[in-house]
Amino acid sequence: MTPLFAPAIAGLLLGGSLIIAIGAQNAFILRQGLLRQHVFILCLICALSDALLIGLGVAGLGAIISGSALLIGVVTLGGAAFLAVYAFMALRRAISPSALHAARTAPGSLKAAVLMCLAFTLLNPHVYLDTVLLVGGLSGRYEGTARLAFALGAMSASFLWFFGLGYGARVLEPLFARPSAWRVLDGLIALVMAALSFSLLTRFFTG
Repeated sequence: MTPLFAPAIAGLLLGGSLIIAIGAQNAFILRQGLLRQHVFILCLICALSDALLIGLGVAGLGAIISGSALLIGVVTLGGAAFLAVYAFMALRRAISPSALHAARTAPGSLKAAVLMCLAFTLLNPHVYLDTVLLVGGLSGRYEGTARLAFALGAMSASFLWFFGLGYGARVLEPLFARPSAWRVLDGLIALVMAALSFSLLTRFFTG
């Protein structure tokens, strides 16, 4: 085992444990994967965004962000508002019969999908807490090339997860040929987004 193997695996496992959860980004990528709409570019955006934030965190930006109450407050409120709006949109899709046949409609515009993907990434405080603060903070245990290996391991977890989720969603395609499955999926997405929005607002107002 090379000296860099252990920190790389540690970074991979940490990144995987943080990203494999029901969240805004994952729900969005799953739905796009089921619809087969702009999957590659959206997965790439999510993975590269994580990689950039991890790199910034390892480089020391985490300490700067954690010390700015104004910046954290702005991101928290903006994220809560965005997630609440998307929760409403998902709920409307779940109760609207015309929305249940989304898989058979023409793909939405790439621009709209990219903007939505960037919003899920940049307006989600949990992304900063996980990638910049936590991964960046834990990277302090390593020095030099070992810290770089740790960061690359964490970045690799994001690439493996998002592309696996986006393209792996096609395995579930037979299930989502039924309108009821789309109703359940969009209903769950609405619940997740609403819960995340509520948690952000609670965190903001309780300090």
